[in-house]
Amino acid sequence: MAQPATTDNAVINIPDPAEMLATMQNILEKSQKFTWYLMKEKTSSTTIPKLDSDPLGVGKAFQEVMTQMLMNPATVLTAQLTLWQQHTKLLQNLMLRSFGYPVESLVTAAKTDRRFKHEAWNSIPWFDFIKQSYLLTAQWLNNAVGELATDPNSPQAQKVAFYTRQMIDALAPSNFVATNPEVLYATLKTCGENLLNGLDNFVADLERGKGQLSIKMTDLKAFKLGENIAATPGKVIFQNDLMQLIQYQPTTEQVYAKPLMIVPPWINKYYILDLSTGNSFIKWAVDQGFTVFVMSWANPDERLSGKIFDDYLLEGPLAALDVIEKVTGQKEVNGLGYCLGGTLLAITLAYLAAKKENRILSGTYFTTMLDYGEPGELGLFIDEEQISALENRMKDQGYLEGSSMATTFNLLRANDLIWSFYVNNYLLGKEATAFDLLYWNSDSTRMPAKMHSFYLRQMYLHNLLIKPNGITVNGQGIDLTQVMTPGYFVSTQDDHIAPWKSTYSGIHLFSGPVKFVLGGSGHIAGIINPPAKNKYFYHTNSKTRNVKDPDLWFSGAKKNDGSWWNDWAKWLIGYAGEKVPARIPGTGPFPALEEAPGSYVKVSVLTQG
Repeated sequence: MAQPATTDNAVINIPDPAEMLATMQNILEKSQKFTWYLMKEKTSSTTIPKLDSDPLGVGKAFQEVMTQMLMNPATVLTAQLTLWQQHTKLLQNLMLRSFGYPVESLVTAAKTDRRFKHEAWNSIPWFDFIKQSYLLTAQWLNNAVGELATDPNSPQAQKVAFYTRQMIDALAPSNFVATNPEVLYATLKTCGENLLNGLDNFVADLERGKGQLSIKMTDLKAFKLGENIAATPGKVIFQNDLMQLIQYQPTTEQVYAKPLMIVPPWINKYYILDLSTGNSFIKWAVDQGFTVFVMSWANPDERLSGKIFDDYLLEGPLAALDVIEKVTGQKEVNGLGYCLGGTLLAITLAYLAAKKENRILSGTYFTTMLDYGEPGELGLFIDEEQISALENRMKDQGYLEGSSMATTFNLLRANDLIWSFYVNNYLLGKEATAFDLLYWNSDSTRMPAKMHSFYLRQMYLHNLLIKPNGITVNGQGIDLTQVMTPGYFVSTQDDHIAPWKSTYSGIHLFSGPVKFVLGGSGHIAGIINPPAKNKYFYHTNSKTRNVKDPDLWFSGAKKNDGSWWNDWAKWLIGYAGEKVPARIPGTGPFPALEEAPGSYVKVSVLTQG
């Protein structure tokens, strides 16, 4: 253990030499393993992959900005003069404050900006100067890039703005030892042990990522599937190439007659809906008296590389419907889809409508995009050039590594999902804490190349799902306007993956009755919001069907405290039928294959460490 040494100003913990030696030896061993892995990969590779020097088209976009700068020297000069004046004033404030005069800040960090939460950023003039200088420069650079854009709404301009923010975030003073007071204090207090531990963490993350930096966001040893996460009791009663169907053990003597079929996103593991105790939507739904079935998607490898989007319909919801009918005797179910799972559910409903088959009584859609006309910042990663580059990357393996999409999602919230962990793990040398949601977030899923390409091109790139028969699945044109099934849509205000105004426009594609609910927080936290925690809020508006404009809908909406889960359950009961004796999984025509959560969800590149 580190031994404290008292000085006039602070207690400095002198590291135990034996502990430091052990840490250094650990770093050395990991480095040797990592180097061996890289050498093995290099020597075993017979071909050198052709790399696109700029697959995202960032250089081309910034070249346009440089051209605009050269064409508008007066604008550039005015912007530079403004920045110079602000920094001159800031330097004057630093001098005044150093002599004890009170001064008002020129700029303050947002309350949600956790980078500058340490008290030294405000209490020590020099660090306050660094913070304000950074914020002013960031503000200036963002504004300058916006003013120089010929069309601020063009894809090129939005791409420049996005990557400018990425650069600004990366250069924040909080990301450097010399300009982060919290890191400096930790370094002084531990005689640099924090930096040594940080190096140990850094090498371990490189080793786990097999050459790519895989930042550990949570304690990976703290969770085990089936024990303290994805632990709601149930049985796997059916499986095919693409999914395992889980039926959950009832907790009530009677259940509603109509079962609930949950379609998770194929891009993630299903257990976002079955996190640890108290955070499990599935457990809560079971407790409300619903017979719950969930599809657990396979994590595709080379064996499944030939799977196409049609297969995800046939081997997913359609296969599940057949099994559920034989197990429960009910031809009709209530469907629920999360994100991409909601998109697939909507396609399933349109497919069944075309076949004149009424097998789904109601549809619930969590943060679901149907109209991809305004996909938010995710759209910056999707154009012909980038999709072609992605297809080339997927060609050899036949699938896309889940880490690729995870990195994209993390970039949308870089300060929260990248840089905060960089500072905590590498500069402060701390271990990641246990957090079930971040464990799930780290457990990425692969996608078959052909299926993923179809989805990106037909929906994101060409937005064909909104057009009647714009896409064809299993030989059938998909027309969402033919869907008469009642729908309950839930979106969240701060969603950076499926912006709520975009999801709102999609609900008007259906011809049946719809209800739209707008929750607080983001893509995950706004959905995984158990009533017992009484967090956030949700908005409702009884005039959803007649209001096409999302802003107009919001202006007339009612704000309700707490979680929307109870509101949804009340709505769903209207389509759930009468009560019947509880159904025990594995006792019908489909005996249990294994205990939930099953084996498919455990196929992972996530390593414990």
